[in-house]
Amino acid sequence: MNASTPALAPAPHSIAHAPRGLWPRSLLGRNLLLMAVLIVLGQLVAAVLVRQMIFQPRVVQVADGVARNVAAIRAGLQVLPPAQRQAFVQAFNDQAAQTQAHARAAAPGTWRAVLSPMERQFVRAVTQRLDEAQGTRPAPSAEPVWRRDSSGVLSLRVVHEGTEYWLNLPSVFPTREFTGAWLMATLASMVLALVGAWWLQRHLNQPLQRVVQAAQRLARGQPPEPLPEDGPTEIATVARSFNHMAHSLAQADQERALMLAGVSHDLRTPLTKLRLAVEIAGPQIEPDLSTRMVRSMDEMDAILGQFLHFARMQEAEPPQPAALDDLAHAIAQAQADHGRSVALELGAPPSTPVQAQALRRAVDNLVENAWRHGAAPVVLRTGQGADGVWIEVQDHGPGVPATELERIRQPFARGEAARSGRPGAGLGLAIADRVARAHGGRLELHSAPGQGLRAKLVLPAH
Repeated sequence: MNASTPALAPAPHSIAHAPRGLWPRSLLGRNLLLMAVLIVLGQLVAAVLVRQMIFQPRVVQVADGVARNVAAIRAGLQVLPPAQRQAFVQAFNDQAAQTQAHARAAAPGTWRAVLSPMERQFVRAVTQRLDEAQGTRPAPSAEPVWRRDSSGVLSLRVVHEGTEYWLNLPSVFPTREFTGAWLMATLASMVLALVGAWWLQRHLNQPLQRVVQAAQRLARGQPPEPLPEDGPTEIATVARSFNHMAHSLAQADQERALMLAGVSHDLRTPLTKLRLAVEIAGPQIEPDLSTRMVRSMDEMDAILGQFLHFARMQEAEPPQPAALDDLAHAIAQAQADHGRSVALELGAPPSTPVQAQALRRAVDNLVENAWRHGAAPVVLRTGQGADGVWIEVQDHGPGVPATELERIRQPFARGEAARSGRPGAGLGLAIADRVARAHGGRLELHSAPGQGLRAKLVLPAH
């Protein structure tokens, strides 16, 4: 493994988030907003349909009836003596006032002095029919005039033989088409629909959240709990498919780990026999050849050790509070015992719960890769950031191309420089990456040409 520059590469597991804007990001918020918009649009469409199919035809019908009544009153005024005409009109007005009083008692608070849009349309329709009944346009003094007094009575002026008569017309529809009751009914239906949508979405979100949590555990290399396969058919199918996938992955990983452990264990026996044979035949073998054979067997033993470590990563280890500075000191001392000098730059981060053995293996692999594929000096740093504590290994070798950083994380993947250098299994970074994810953290790799590779294990503080 090679060291890197301070230049930061994009985080490998980062997820780009779209800007929020006005559209809700959550499924619950989107469903509630959609429900509210549909209810409002439905109420508006219903109001337009009621107006076009009920109120307007009623206006036309009432206008025809009022025009006929006015024509009948004019005919009555024509045949009555002048002395009886005012009494005739007064009797008609008294009857209209009585009808108006009953209407106001049935719908209190719905009357006002100003004409509503529907009544203005009614007035225009009656005026048009009266003009059509007369056949000729009346003189300006005889044109129909409308008024409404404070009691809510709508009156029409009729001019007969130069005398003005005011006819009270009982209102046959409310002066306001859409009352407060309509608004309250709309709001009540919207609230009920939103509550129902929230309840339904909540029951859908719960199994989805369980799937997300199980997927996050699976991504950290931890076996997730089986999801309950109940509920709606779609949710049950998703849970069943996820459980099957998790089981298949766990089974494949277990078979691979068992194979690696078995092969590593079986190979160590003949390797030990070879080492013993070299030691016994030491005086009969050339010193250079003996040294090369021992070195090759050490490298083979190190590769087998990585296989075993990779195979045993599924073994549970309880986390214990530990200081990363102490871990760095222990690794530097172990490297010094092998004649390697590791520079320490410690930032005194706080203790954090870790799986000590797994973390030690991960950092040991990073340091070993730094010596194997990089160049001195090898630096071991610790520190604390906004997202947790970290421990970092940096060498000063040729570095790794940016296009290779993601690939070399995979098991058995090796960089181009490593393929022509010292042998290795290609598991060092894979082990470190799995250990980081098992702790809920991440492994960051940063490199630049000629400035080495920097491998940084970031762990959550809690």
